[in-house]
Amino acid sequence: MRLAFPALAVAVVLAAAGGALAQAPPAKDTIFARKILMGKIDMTMDEIETMLAPGGTLDLAEAQEHADLISVMLMAFPHMFAPDTNQWRPVDPDRDPATDTYAAPEVWSNFDDFYQRARAASTLAFEASRAKRAAFRPLVAQLRAACNGCHAAYQKTD
Repeated sequence: MRLAFPALAVAVVLAAAGGALAQAPPAKDTIFARKILMGKIDMTMDEIETMLAPGGTLDLAEAQEHADLISVMLMAFPHMFAPDTNQWRPVDPDRDPATDTYAAPEVWSNFDDFYQRARAASTLAFEASRAKRAAFRPLVAQLRAACNGCHAAYQKTD
């Protein structure tokens, strides 16, 4: 039940969003929401990696639950890139870190690749959420590599 709840919550949010397409939120609100979601994915991944670090203690059940949450969040993530949120500007001294995007324009020009990367990372996280102890660490390493690869391709850092 605890693992099914996040999936159910995302399904309800996405279903509600589908009914509200005629009344899309402002782009800056969507950008803010996806930054919050990515921040939560990052924090949850950090918790797993802390358990796996030298001197860390792996609580497999807790780590699997974290991986399940990451899987669900990554399923929802690419749906937060509506065309009107393609607002990257290379030089903007007044950039608001909360509502201005760091998503590269390539997200939209290569959206199929972006979507497939998010889906593949979600699948890795799901597999980790069901993995035995011996398989967990390698799956988390693959998930980190998938995340880093997507960031390298689709996130601006300046």
